[in-house]
Amino acid sequence: MTSVTVLGSTGSIGTQTLDVIERLPEFSVEALSAATDVVRIADQIERFRPKRVAMASPDAARQLRERFPSVEVLDDPVELATTGDVVLNAIVGAAGLRATLAALDAGRFVALANKESCVAGGPLVKRRLAEGARMVPVDSEHAAVHMCLLGERTASKLVITASGGPFRGRKDLDGITPDDALKHPTWSMGRKITIDSATLMNKGLEVLEANVLFGFDFDDIDVVVHPQSVIHCLVGFADGSWKASLAPPDMRVPIAYAIGFPNRPAWGAEIVDWSTMRDLTFERVDTATFRCLALAYEAGRNGGTAPAVLNAANEIAVQAFLDGRIAFADIAAIVERTLDEAPAMPDEDVTVDDVLAADAAARERAARATLA
Repeated sequence: MTSVTVLGSTGSIGTQTLDVIERLPEFSVEALSAATDVVRIADQIERFRPKRVAMASPDAARQLRERFPSVEVLDDPVELATTGDVVLNAIVGAAGLRATLAALDAGRFVALANKESCVAGGPLVKRRLAEGARMVPVDSEHAAVHMCLLGERTASKLVITASGGPFRGRKDLDGITPDDALKHPTWSMGRKITIDSATLMNKGLEVLEANVLFGFDFDDIDVVVHPQSVIHCLVGFADGSWKASLAPPDMRVPIAYAIGFPNRPAWGAEIVDWSTMRDLTFERVDTATFRCLALAYEAGRNGGTAPAVLNAANEIAVQAFLDGRIAFADIAAIVERTLDEAPAMPDEDVTVDDVLAADAAARERAARATLA
């Protein structure tokens, strides 16, 4: 039986992971972690009986200790990153980097649902992968790329697809409210990633992640809008042929692939009737309107801690938008301004402390910008 530690178990990916595990008798839950959601994780403890639990909030940890005296409750989710056969990291934001590095350094197989690990900590993760660390991405696009590259050696081009979000085709982004931006036409996701999808920053982060995970140069990674969200990537090869990975827009597909790799566990997915799929369409991305994607490419080409700065500034700006303190279009403007102020640094010189310092400084600058 394969034991799985789920970090960020109360979020969208975490809960869907537990849904998959519940359907598969060959998997068990080793440990769970969350930030503050005591009610939801208490229900998960009762259902899955993990050996250990961790909460980012000391008060939440105290409440769980009182309710479950037989369960070991820790104060730092990173402490669980070295437990279990598989560590699924679904912690939201740059806070997940420490957990990813701890799991990789401990020799754990990592199912990565925290894309910021590869964005903010790209140089650090690259080094570990080069040294033989084992990791499969949970993100639908990157899991698809992983599938397409198995057994291949001559991949030369990568195309990542984007749904286009709720504002596909719009040229004017004025007057957009958080409720508008949270109405994603295809995927059911958490609030932050849904806003990232609306700005196309999510695709920018995926471009950065693809560079780290698969080694594609930025000039060889394209993004196209594919509203049906059925084709998740296309990989081109030196002989002119292409591979595409198709699946319904259900995050449980890449979750099951990642925790079960190299096998494909039969978790109960519905069989698609392809005779009913009449349209698979593609469009160019409007980077003039949705500027976050271009900013991500810029940060990736600059390298060093620039992607960490991009990610941190975006997190602050997105939260400010959700709080009603800035306009939707201000997200890209704040990210750009913060990037312009960031110092340059070569990839080979980047340390964990550098990433954390760049992240903290970018958050401070971006926070000031939200008040301007």
